[in-house]
Amino acid sequence: MNAKAATNYKIVDCTIRDGGLVNNWDFSIEFVQHLYNSLNEAGVEYMEIGYKNSPKLLKGADAAGPWRFLDDDFLRKVIPQKLDTKLSALVDIGRVDESDILPREESLLDLIRVATYIQDVDKALELVKLFHERGYETTLNIMALSNVMEHQLLEAFEQINDSVVDVVYIVDSYGSLAPSDFNLLVDKFKKHLPKKRLGVHTHNNMQLAFANTLVSVDKGVELLDASVYGMGRAAGNCPTELLVANLKNPKYNVRPVLDMIEQYMLPLREKEEWGYIIPYMITGMFDEHPRSAMALRSTADKDRVVDFYDKLTTPEVSPGQA
Repeated sequence: MNAKAATNYKIVDCTIRDGGLVNNWDFSIEFVQHLYNSLNEAGVEYMEIGYKNSPKLLKGADAAGPWRFLDDDFLRKVIPQKLDTKLSALVDIGRVDESDILPREESLLDLIRVATYIQDVDKALELVKLFHERGYETTLNIMALSNVMEHQLLEAFEQINDSVVDVVYIVDSYGSLAPSDFNLLVDKFKKHLPKKRLGVHTHNNMQLAFANTLVSVDKGVELLDASVYGMGRAAGNCPTELLVANLKNPKYNVRPVLDMIEQYMLPLREKEEWGYIIPYMITGMFDEHPRSAMALRSTADKDRVVDFYDKLTTPEVSPGQA
């Protein structure tokens, strides 16, 4: 693969942010510090250390770990010395209070990413502009792209083109896309957003997160989301260790990531479930949000995958037809 010789890509490790969807962001400070040091030693460029949402705008904020709404003072205690690996946080439309975002020179964060569905791109770009003015690198992450209509995407491209956003993300929220889909999407984004850098965020429902990321690298996509041991919502993400081991950047070193896995991820995987599991494959097949599969996995019937498949493939019987 030609891309393996290129070095314009950068890895964004999302273990704490996306992985927090698995364990309600219940990571110890020691865990996060070890991860940061491991990623820095491995040469990974960014660590997404959580969400920068505002607790007063979040339901259930009291029950979630602190990585769900990063407080700047707390972050300084966690990362007393900033290393080469930059820090990123993600915000959701309607869940962030602008006054909670300090100017970049007063914050440990370097990059703020704005996640949005296609219908809220205008609101997302307003936030992007604000964060840009406060000195941050910015990205726009358009979620659930597999369910977006062509005309919606073209309208969004017009707004994005005129914006200050640094990087625009192609997000496979349901883990339903194949390498051929990424080929087409990257070409489309490049055609309509010629001045913007691109990023990818993949999910592993169909065991294609790594392949889809490599295809994207080969086509010049720059920011690559991943997580250690693939930890992320439901089927999880492209594993950081696979990118570090396979992308031929001489500064990457997989050994510190393996150390993180051995010391912290393997014990955590004994308690929490994520990764390629058949119900998540089934929702990926049907290009659906994995919430129904996640619900199934929390019941006594969690392995009754044929019943689950049948429920998703059987048309609902309306009351008048029963």
